[in-house]
Amino acid sequence: MLFRPLAALLLAALAAPAAAPAAAQGGPEISATNLTDTVRALASDRFQGRAPGTVGEERTIGYLIGRLQALGLEPGGADGGWTQPVPLLHTRLGSATRLQFARAGHHNVQPLVQGADIYLSTLQPVDVAAVAAAPLVFVGYGVSAPERGWDDFKGQDLKGKVAVFLINDPDFAATEDEPVAGKFGGRTMTYYGRWTYKFEEASRRGAIAALIVHDEAGVGYGWNVVRAPAGENYGLVVPPEKRTSLQLQGWIAHDAADKLFADIGLDLAQLRVAARRADFRPVELRGVTLEAEIPIQHEVVQSRNILAKITGTTRADEVILYGAHWDAYGEGKPDAEGRIYRAGANDDALGVAGLFEIARNFKAAPAPDRSLVFAFWTAEERGLLGSEAYAQNPVYPVEKTVANLGLDILQTAGRAKDVILVGKGQGSLEDDLARHAAAQGRAVSVESLPERGLFYRADHFSMARRGVPVLLMMGIAGASDLVVGGKTAGQKWVDDYTGRCYHQACDAWGSDWNLDGAVQDISIFYHIGNELARSEKWPAWKDGSEFKAIRDKSAAARR
Repeated sequence: MLFRPLAALLLAALAAPAAAPAAAQGGPEISATNLTDTVRALASDRFQGRAPGTVGEERTIGYLIGRLQALGLEPGGADGGWTQPVPLLHTRLGSATRLQFARAGHHNVQPLVQGADIYLSTLQPVDVAAVAAAPLVFVGYGVSAPERGWDDFKGQDLKGKVAVFLINDPDFAATEDEPVAGKFGGRTMTYYGRWTYKFEEASRRGAIAALIVHDEAGVGYGWNVVRAPAGENYGLVVPPEKRTSLQLQGWIAHDAADKLFADIGLDLAQLRVAARRADFRPVELRGVTLEAEIPIQHEVVQSRNILAKITGTTRADEVILYGAHWDAYGEGKPDAEGRIYRAGANDDALGVAGLFEIARNFKAAPAPDRSLVFAFWTAEERGLLGSEAYAQNPVYPVEKTVANLGLDILQTAGRAKDVILVGKGQGSLEDDLARHAAAQGRAVSVESLPERGLFYRADHFSMARRGVPVLLMMGIAGASDLVVGGKTAGQKWVDDYTGRCYHQACDAWGSDWNLDGAVQDISIFYHIGNELARSEKWPAWKDGSEFKAIRDKSAAARR
């Protein structure tokens, strides 16, 4: 009800052009002009960087609903509305009154500077984060993977202690002759390598704090990215009994970690090698404790996902879920050009624009057999929180969700001879991607930096964790083989975007954008969804995927 007046005002101004005749014949006719118009609107100063819980969110929600109404879509929420509430816990650490590693007897301390030696945040809704003389335990990569015959913990008690982790997987830095080589995918990161998994594992084991040793090669970005949130964090609001045990979580800089270990006679470089063996056992950092007392500002921010649908005619309970995130990074410090809004023109206003174009083409075509749901997620940039909230409380049962197709950052450098696959070997949808790309005369190229774990860093992952087959279209996952300039030009685009504008104010629409390649990619996603929507096909996970067993448990629901 809150958004109807604004939506009504927007209907006439925001209605998309009529679908081209080809759309009714199976299309699609993806319009680069429509994509541009949507991006320029969402990335404008009016929406103030689209941060959750701000005026920018209110304006974004109203705009998106108005567009969806103009396209003729139905509200897709559980209560017949357009939105799904997503309450968020927002925390920010203040200046620490105490932050140090203390040696036995408190005669020797290693002071720690937030943002320089260590980066900490919290998901505790309390006034002070306090850690009193907590012992530290080095747990290697912190992996518990029974299906791979791997357990880094060996029964180690972590309750009330600080768990210290290495980033990535045990085989990330392994040589070919080491037994662990290839056990976790080699250079391709598994979920066990993600920092989110490590914090989750520490909490499951009752740790009071968790620190990950920063390694730029292992995580895929520098210390400047780690410390950028300035002690800020977001999480889903949960009841007290489900809160994390971690009072503090974060990273320790490489040099500070080396000093920590060296001061008590341990060689971190040697321990890195030892942690690549299945017989590794946790190492207590004897005589060293973490002491911290840091004030916390905390609040609950009310945010929302948006859900729209096209109801299927014969099997409406079976759903193809398209997704993109509407949020960006809001207001920040002025850049060199004085821009203060980090508006995410590509990340992910362009993905939102892509969903509008896919929906427009479906509305112009005959009604599908299965239902189509278009999800616009909140708080992706805060940790995939909107999609995770949906996955925890799905409006449409996950066992009857046919697939989740996600758009998150598309390349804007023109037509390409290939399409980039994220997450090779995970599921049958990658075979569909190859087939539809071939129909465009294109090949499939595998992501070039699989060690960065992009498969686990976008909203589709929230559904993958529940067993739903997924496919992600992400232009920065590799260098596209551009029609003009080849892979050299494709790599230049990736380097320029990720090195200069990713999560920065310069992620803005530019007159130099060439959306012909984005049109190709969006068209492929339309065709994959269209095929699923008009068939009885159920995509599947491939053998070896960590998600296959989850999906198999609900197989009876799809017979």
